[in-house]
Amino acid sequence: MKAKQLFKRLTLILCAIFIIYEAWIFSSVALLRWSNPTTTAFMRAYKVEQKRNPSLPRLKFQWVDYDAIARPIKRAIIASEDAKFKQHSGFDWDGIRNAASKNIRRGKIVAGGSTISQQLAKNLFLSNKRTPWRKAQETITTLMLESLLSKRRILEIYLNVIEWGTGIYGIEAASRHYYGKSAHSLTADQAVVLTVYVPRPRRYPGHESSPAFRKKVAVIHGRMNHVSVP
Repeated sequence: MKAKQLFKRLTLILCAIFIIYEAWIFSSVALLRWSNPTTTAFMRAYKVEQKRNPSLPRLKFQWVDYDAIARPIKRAIIASEDAKFKQHSGFDWDGIRNAASKNIRRGKIVAGGSTISQQLAKNLFLSNKRTPWRKAQETITTLMLESLLSKRRILEIYLNVIEWGTGIYGIEAASRHYYGKSAHSLTADQAVVLTVYVPRPRRYPGHESSPAFRKKVAVIHGRMNHVSVP
């Protein structure tokens, strides 16, 4: 077989694999309109990690419907993670530019600029690795989420699947673990504390009395009244 023919064949095979993979992602996102996810890429990764290190806590996850989640946690999450959540179509370009500028000034990655939709795409299907392929696929999946799901549904799934501590996934498991109550009963103060955990869920719990933590709490409290919830 000539090199040119081999190249064409390999190209066709790669294209076919790409189309099949994207079709699988699309169908998986479409199903989320009616069915709730029972696991995510991040949860599966944690189970692999747990097998390697049996001392890790067992995975906790319990789905709860949107109306059974206290409004303060919805407001706090949007205020902290994505203030323009209801307005944008998946990407906050001002936030991305600001994050890039901050990273350049600091000479390292200190801000991400990812929206709730982008974070959900990563949690459901991808990994936490910073690679060009992962970022490209995150972009494609984010467009699918925004096209197929409502903002309310995106937020509902996000609150139910993100990590809130080592092995703790979803707001219901987090609320019961930290406060011994359902997500429906969370107060504003409790919601803000849980929200501070989100960017570094395995690092922040237990540091609530630190000046940096208290500063983050104050910032989120100040922003909560200026965001709208779907």
